[in-house]
Amino acid sequence: MSAFASAPRLAAFVRDAFRYAASTSDAAARRLIASPYSGVPRSDARASIVVAGERGSLREAIASGKLQVEREASAALARFGGALDGIALAYRAQGSTPGEVLTAIRAAFALDKGASEAERATLDLLERAVAEFPVAGDAADWAADVADALVRAFPDLPPARELPAEPLARHERETPMPVARRARVFSASSLGAYAACERRWYYRYVCSAVEDRGSAASFYGSAFHWALEQFHREFPRGDSAPPETLTNRLDGWIGTAFERYRSGFATNVEYELQTRRARRTARRYLDWFLERSRAHPFTVIDAEAKIELELGGYDFTGYIDRLDRDDATGAVTVVDYKTGSIAESAAEYREDLERLIDFQLPFYYWARTAHGDRVTRLALVPLKDAFRDVRPIELEVVPIRAPASREREAPTGVIGIDELERARARMIELAQRLSDEPIETFRATDDPEACVFCAYQIACRSRPMRRENRYAG
Repeated sequence: MSAFASAPRLAAFVRDAFRYAASTSDAAARRLIASPYSGVPRSDARASIVVAGERGSLREAIASGKLQVEREASAALARFGGALDGIALAYRAQGSTPGEVLTAIRAAFALDKGASEAERATLDLLERAVAEFPVAGDAADWAADVADALVRAFPDLPPARELPAEPLARHERETPMPVARRARVFSASSLGAYAACERRWYYRYVCSAVEDRGSAASFYGSAFHWALEQFHREFPRGDSAPPETLTNRLDGWIGTAFERYRSGFATNVEYELQTRRARRTARRYLDWFLERSRAHPFTVIDAEAKIELELGGYDFTGYIDRLDRDDATGAVTVVDYKTGSIAESAAEYREDLERLIDFQLPFYYWARTAHGDRVTRLALVPLKDAFRDVRPIELEVVPIRAPASREREAPTGVIGIDELERARARMIELAQRLSDEPIETFRATDDPEACVFCAYQIACRSRPMRRENRYAG
């Protein structure tokens, strides 16, 4: 076996380089970038071929700088584009020879750097082959003739293949397969996710698609919830200890909680900023807690209370952040902490309940009612903004809700038991659909705002376009 046959890919790369020098054709450029001698990582090379096929020539796509690749790959693409320009200029230079163009190819693509023994021998054979090639006068296409001569001279040379702009062949539609059924245990949040967007529910609960590891916001919420759970187990009442003691203990629990979740924050700076934010927010939370305790004394009877409930033959489970019992009446308030964005008013929150896409508080109501509690109030406590006083969204439970008489911006309102019953019926309906009924499709939401923070938006071809991104007809 000759040394040339030991490095056929290198010889083929030089052949395609001569063809590009003569024609600057996109087909030759695509073959060059797909070679390991191009200096461009294979995955980035293939991606560039696809993108360039949609926008024009590969060289133009590289020159535009619009290929979305990592920084190192971008630098490799720039070097590759410069090499293409260099060998084309070497060929067009007055009086150029095949030997000079080969020298330009070797330099432009750094073929001698780190070359193996077989590759060095191959380059020497190529050097001799092009040196013996006759150039007739000012023939305009001798570089292409050199490439053809290499094919004739070395029969082991791999044939030049055209690389399509679309590397994946068209496939027939797959035969529909039944979706695996989940165990009959549901949470209010999972049903809410299905009601809001069936496609998102499918990605998360059926495909078990991998989401990101979590954001600083999610770890902030987990740490804050844990700190309040420990604090209220120690101090279930506003008068359990002097205010300064409560302040110091809550601050201590915040510090412990954020240290516990420290690995969730990408940097020490982010950890410090989120901890300070939580401490400021916790002080505002405690001010509200003490003020509410003085006005209407109550006791925190449980924190992170696990609940289990059977509805319509389906099992549901979840956790309630806090349960308060009024000292005077014995009535129970269900409290849910919110460290993210929530509704600005009771009326706004009720809109989600009316649309039957939020089942959390209704589920908590029915679970605690089944437990024997007289639940009279549902509350959302915002813990996101360290610069605003805590202003809970509260709904008083009444038999039948009368037409709203309060201002739309008010943080308090009412909700009828009939509305809570509709939410319960919808939960049973969705649980039945997901457990027993055949499901052929999972429709995407028609609300583009629901897609903004969705972990699966890139994979979802059916997601609605936001209004500002639509073109006028």
